[in-house]
Amino acid sequence: MTGDFVIDWERTQRTGATEAIFCEGKSAAQIAAILRAAGERRLFLTRLSADSLTALPADIAARLDYDPVSRTAVLGACVPAQETPRICLVAAGTSDLPVAHEAGRALAFHGRAATLVADVGVAGLWRLMERLEEIRRHDVIIAAAGMEGALFSVLAGLVAAPLIAVPTSIGYGVARGGRAALSSALASCAPGLVTVNIDNGYGAACAALRILAAIDHAGAGCR
Repeated sequence: MTGDFVIDWERTQRTGATEAIFCEGKSAAQIAAILRAAGERRLFLTRLSADSLTALPADIAARLDYDPVSRTAVLGACVPAQETPRICLVAAGTSDLPVAHEAGRALAFHGRAATLVADVGVAGLWRLMERLEEIRRHDVIIAAAGMEGALFSVLAGLVAAPLIAVPTSIGYGVARGGRAALSSALASCAPGLVTVNIDNGYGAACAALRILAAIDHAGAGCR
């Protein structure tokens, strides 16, 4: 079974983000083998379904901190954040929360705190405007939205911080699967908006980690 995978333990030193195990498409036996190979080291797991968790050996499952909303799990101790949140997670609707929580869990795994601002989609623009000053206090913003993805352009025109758009597969008709939201993000006329793939909360978190690292490095160089 060990021939099925090679864990990249040096990724953190190279990129600032640790190896993550994408569990979708892997059998319970493969996931268990990976976790046993990790030993006492920490790992972050994405797209781990409740059924896959149940199918894991009891001793392995007991070592996981599992979140059913984001379908993420942490092997090993969680690292408590020792900072005021510098990243804001903005979810257009409650249905977008699984993707936002995936980003938040990935950030927490790396010791980064985040503020969650939920259900502020543009269908009720007043909801976003009421939270705007709070959102603006952060160094990086991750926005998750499905349907037509209008939140991305609206928010990018109102904030100065880097904004990472995460199109979600929430919607029906032409919005089904997240393609409409992805196209909206890519075609946005709001300058400075960057986009990751559909439902890729983990990728957005990794981008935010790199941005914060660059900010901190620049600040250290100025002192």
